[in-house]
Amino acid sequence: MTMKKESKIKSLYDYQERDLEAIFDRINNQKDDYNLLYQLPTGGGKTVVFSEIVRRYIREKGKKVVILTHRIELCKQTSKMLNGFDVKNKVINSKVKELDDQKDYECFVAMVETLNNRIQDDKLELDDIGLVIIDEAHYNSFRKLFKYFDHCFMLGVTATPLSSNFKLPMKDNYRELIVGNSITSLVEKGFLAQAVTHTYDVGLSGLTIGMNGDYTVKSSEKLYTATTMQDKLIQSYNEVAKGKKTLIFNNGIRTSIEVEDTFRRAGIEIRHLDNTNTKEERKEILRWFKEKPDAVLTSVSILTTGFDEPSVECIVLNRATKSLTLYYQMIGRGSRVLKDKKEFQIIDLGNNVARFGLWNEPVDWQQVFRSPDFYVENIVSDEEIERNFVYTLPDSTKAEFPNTTEFTFDIKGAYKRITKENRKSKDVLDESIAQHVQWCVENSEDVFDARILAKLLKEDIKDRIRRYAYCIINNTNNYKDWLEEDYYRRLRMSIQQEFAGIEAAAESDSE
Repeated sequence: MTMKKESKIKSLYDYQERDLEAIFDRINNQKDDYNLLYQLPTGGGKTVVFSEIVRRYIREKGKKVVILTHRIELCKQTSKMLNGFDVKNKVINSKVKELDDQKDYECFVAMVETLNNRIQDDKLELDDIGLVIIDEAHYNSFRKLFKYFDHCFMLGVTATPLSSNFKLPMKDNYRELIVGNSITSLVEKGFLAQAVTHTYDVGLSGLTIGMNGDYTVKSSEKLYTATTMQDKLIQSYNEVAKGKKTLIFNNGIRTSIEVEDTFRRAGIEIRHLDNTNTKEERKEILRWFKEKPDAVLTSVSILTTGFDEPSVECIVLNRATKSLTLYYQMIGRGSRVLKDKKEFQIIDLGNNVARFGLWNEPVDWQQVFRSPDFYVENIVSDEEIERNFVYTLPDSTKAEFPNTTEFTFDIKGAYKRITKENRKSKDVLDESIAQHVQWCVENSEDVFDARILAKLLKEDIKDRIRRYAYCIINNTNNYKDWLEEDYYRRLRMSIQQEFAGIEAAAESDSE
């Protein structure tokens, strides 16, 4: 009978077994109230590891275990995994008011808010608990429960050992960090899919930072519902993800609904999901997403944890975030491997890769854990990211200017030269406009053709104004908007004058 039960239990991979042994070394050799943190990338199997820890701990120590999560979906998934390890467990959810039957269970899985409410109301007292495991330990909501388990061994588990509140570092609650295998290692061993990353420069100067340290929904929605960003999203999807199962992450419900409308107008089947959907609607939408090979699902961060769909082939970050944890969580939804899936695509429309580095780049998690302030202070700023943007005219635009061979203009170099010559800084824009006029005129039959071509240069103009604004150290949005409008007005006027001069010269020759 025992042999049959053991055969059901999921076996651990070598790297998981190694981490488990390191954790048990601390359980066996440190004090009973030791606080330990364990890091393993999303998709590395954290739930599998701590389920085996629970099974072995109960068997060896004869005490019970509590597992804390922050979402009901994680409670259910954890309970199901524990069942697979033959651990008799009970989920403490909102329906559980008292625990008269706690002697029948070895492990309890609870949402942090529910458990905190029950304990505060004196409705619940857990007996004989020796180990507390905290899933997604970077969330600060768990801190309120620490005082109730100060006699227990605490094991926090996370993919990113960086507190969701920079003012409350994880090192204040955990004595030590054990780092598991890196993303690169898990990719090389075939446990995670290889990421192919596509980045698109996005001006984020209109975004504001909220109280939680991340970009506000209001400012994000203003940017990402704009026609230019919706066009950029559709363009990037057609270039990278067309025909692939795609998951789009947004910051705001209005943005996600706008994305849904944009894709539908483009004839692409898509569904929208947010936290206002009913349980039945959510199940139906996720079933559709699972079954349709080229499904596109647009959502608002609710699928960052507790969602596992290995068939996802493309992740679209249609938002910017300052949260390292959220960055890894979003991308992690596409990193699961399948028999016919060895790689997945990432489309970044929020400069997130420039901010945090590629998903599989090595991170010194020990340093992040020990010196979170240093890490946060050294995250690349939006201003620095945008300063390094390199805009290139699309080939489709260049094709409209067949008689032009030189498509670049060094704003910074021109500014240095003009300043050295003691000329006015606006002469830089005069030279730039003159070049754009030349492009339009040498590729047009008349002024009307030239004006049509000028409209194709708006993104190039925007980029030149951005670089010019950095040179003169006046980077306000209102000023840049005014400069763009003035530039385009002067460009059209110069084109008109140029053709008027050509016509006048032609008339003079004919006389």
